[in-house]
Amino acid sequence: MRAVYAESFSTDEPLSGLVVGERPDPEPADGWTRIAVKAASLNHHDLWTLRGVGIKAEQLPMILGCDAAGIDESTGQEVVVHSVVNSPSWEGDDTLDPGRSLLSERHQGTLAEYVVVPRRNVLPKPAELTWGEAACLSTAWLTAYRMLFTQARLRPGQTVLVQGSSGGVATACIALARAAGYRVLATARTPAKQQAALDLGAHEAFESGARLPEKVDAVMESVGAATWSHSLRALRPGGTVVTCGATSGPNPPADLNRIFFLQMRVLGSTMGTKDELRDLISFLHATGLRPHVDREIALEQARDGLAAMAAGDLVGKIVLTV
Repeated sequence: MRAVYAESFSTDEPLSGLVVGERPDPEPADGWTRIAVKAASLNHHDLWTLRGVGIKAEQLPMILGCDAAGIDESTGQEVVVHSVVNSPSWEGDDTLDPGRSLLSERHQGTLAEYVVVPRRNVLPKPAELTWGEAACLSTAWLTAYRMLFTQARLRPGQTVLVQGSSGGVATACIALARAAGYRVLATARTPAKQQAALDLGAHEAFESGARLPEKVDAVMESVGAATWSHSLRALRPGGTVVTCGATSGPNPPADLNRIFFLQMRVLGSTMGTKDELRDLISFLHATGLRPHVDREIALEQARDGLAAMAAGDLVGKIVLTV
């Protein structure tokens, strides 16, 4: 089968280890099923894998990709893949399983013609979503859903700041927050991306690091070191920062004095549960909201898509079609 995979690692030039070529067709183990992939979206996780983060050399070659939509060959059903793979005996919140992994970590990923996943990791694809839209749900959009509604626990009418508003998680946060009745502020580096944030539903958009006209109840933070201090300065006393990643670096200044004196909450968030994915799909069905796809490209153009994502040359998600 055709697949996009990591053959080697490079911290400085991650795309040097990328290969688009042939890999063996996967066969499902007991309790697993094979999905004929129709579309899969790119995530920063793919670039981290190419840098050797969270994966060992002996696991190579590793097919990239966390999320996908396709046909479950065991049932013929159109499905969305949930990418958190849990320990067989785990019960409870999928994201808290110490033995959990994501597709493309211990198990081959979704950027291929076929992927095998546990049977419990599939949900029916909504008929109203395109293959490309459905392929955006289980990583970026699910992460945003958990950040806003499970972790931050905002109420309609409260104010949220979304940092770095052009990426997959950030654009999902803007759209979901606006649909849920929050007041949404966003930051971006360029006027064009600030306008894109407004088009996605933000009430106001500002240059990165700009002084805001008001303090916010919560900040959705996926950028890391470059925006962390601004995120804390933007919060009202008692407010919440929810962080799901650090694309600009994982070691920002802690600013502990501000955190404890103003009694701020700092919450980590990673991915989401299958139940949250089901609720996200129901939310999209009820509101008519759709993931914003920056572009759809062929599987063979994966290198171009990953390069664009690494350069920040996108608004929303880049989808590979199979």
